[in-house]
Amino acid sequence: MRTENSATAAPPIAVTAPAPRRATAPGTILAALGVLAFSLTFPATAWGLEGFGPWSLVAVRSVLAALVAGGGLLVLRVPVPARRHWAGLAVVGAGVVLGFPMLTTLALQSATTAHSAVVVGLLPLTTAVFSSLRTGARPSRAFWIAACAGAAAVIAFTVQQSGGALTRADLYLFGALLICAAGYTEGGRLASAMPGWQVIAWALVLCLPLAVAGAALALAQEPVRLTGHAVAGLLWVAVGSQFLGLVVWYKGMSLIGIPKASQLQLAQPLVTLVWSVLLLGESLTVAAPLTAVAVLVCIAVTQRARG
Repeated sequence: MRTENSATAAPPIAVTAPAPRRATAPGTILAALGVLAFSLTFPATAWGLEGFGPWSLVAVRSVLAALVAGGGLLVLRVPVPARRHWAGLAVVGAGVVLGFPMLTTLALQSATTAHSAVVVGLLPLTTAVFSSLRTGARPSRAFWIAACAGAAAVIAFTVQQSGGALTRADLYLFGALLICAAGYTEGGRLASAMPGWQVIAWALVLCLPLAVAGAALALAQEPVRLTGHAVAGLLWVAVGSQFLGLVVWYKGMSLIGIPKASQLQLAQPLVTLVWSVLLLGESLTVAAPLTAVAVLVCIAVTQRARG
């Protein structure tokens, strides 16, 4: 289940059956659209911060996304999940709906989008580790070597970029990795009992009362300046990244299966780097794309090792 992406960010893992061959092309297109939506989460958050405070942006984002998700659940007359699933949905909400967007938004106040994209590119590896611990699976030695290599590459990048020490933004980003990986892992477990989009939809609805209260408090304390960038960024992270992106991602993944979909997801940090240049005018150091490629290779190795 993200994002932002994600706020953001890499998408949740779901259990799906292999897709028939004739559905490959539509499924690939839908999954690619999901990755594209998630890759825009950080640039959209940076735009949103031009007019909103960090707490206001996250709270209002969650409220809007929950209203869209709740409307979809009502229109489709989706039954309420069984009581045994609500604890898992709370974990998803804490990690994906509230924790990850909040921590990455705080990080983006001082860190560049490119820097954040490289660090959060480690999310698939972190999720794989959490998933192994949660399910009791025992990945191969190659898996753990690749996972550690990816983590080492990102840590070296952050230390080099920060002048020899981790900054507060880096700590926010690493915290976001941990809490979102826990949410994604629990979402993957729940996705075996209900469609993946319903997992994020119910998690959003569950967090709605807290989001409304948070929005009221934050908007009263933080100034708001409704610029075009700020409104566009808010709408994208709320509707595009946190809901619609997940809908097309899960549909595409159900058609082509997890292995093929995960290969598309590997490109997400690199696409975010492109957006950071095109939309935000950021300049990239050589270390950013090189580290992103190194993490991509490590994730590809873990995918093969897990298989």
